[in-house]
Amino acid sequence: MAANHGIKVIAESSSTRTEWTLVEGDKIIEHAFTAGLNPFFQSRREISHSIRLELPDVFFKRRWSHVYYYGAGCNSPEKNKTVESSLVAQFKTPVTVMSDLLGAARGLLVHEPGLACILGTGSNSCLYDGKDIVQNVRSLGFILGDEGSGSALGRIFLGDVLKGLAPQELADNFFETYKVKPDDIMDAVYNNASANRNLRAYSFFLAEHLDNDYVVELVRKEFARFFERNVCQYADYKQYPVCVVGSVATTYSDILLDVASRYDIAIRKIVRNSMPGLVTYHTA
Repeated sequence: MAANHGIKVIAESSSTRTEWTLVEGDKIIEHAFTAGLNPFFQSRREISHSIRLELPDVFFKRRWSHVYYYGAGCNSPEKNKTVESSLVAQFKTPVTVMSDLLGAARGLLVHEPGLACILGTGSNSCLYDGKDIVQNVRSLGFILGDEGSGSALGRIFLGDVLKGLAPQELADNFFETYKVKPDDIMDAVYNNASANRNLRAYSFFLAEHLDNDYVVELVRKEFARFFERNVCQYADYKQYPVCVVGSVATTYSDILLDVASRYDIAIRKIVRNSMPGLVTYHTA
């Protein structure tokens, strides 16, 4: 396998999807998507298997100069090592594994200090100094935290549906759309290692019913919880630019902006993914 020292791999992974790029100079020369990777839910073998089977062959034809990987669940030496070992085995290239939160911050703000937020399958936030994270209010995952995320919206909505608290017409529409029964939902949540993804997938039913007052209020309350329990915990949070990345942020952007304004937070940027900014960070 020949080495190519002018080209690097940049990858950004949520629990749902991984975006991969081959970058030469400041230009993306290859681009691909695979399933999400998370060492909290997957073993080294499972991560390696996913990468090898789903990533196009072009990504394995050379030894690249470096692999920069930003991923969900990569927030401890033990978990980072799991991912690093998988990547080194596949790419035979030096690897740096970092958190998805640092990837979001660098992708959103590049070298500018500010507050970076993730609202996707999960949620998170940090204060960023232009290079590294200097403060983080812990996310706590989809059981204890992840306020405002797809998994949180899905969890609340499904709970309301199963307890008979959601409007009946909306609940009937949900069961008809997904062709599921209450027991199927319980199984998808409690007997599945990817429960957070399942909750997030169900949450996008809400996006199709934003003409329903119940739906708008549910999303609004959960975004308020995100700001109160996360963003507002940073001292002087109103003095920093606030940027948000993620599928939930873009899907419900109008509600997000409205709720943010109630906390005197002016959101500068809402984007679906951080890759363009990450390319700039690693090539500027």
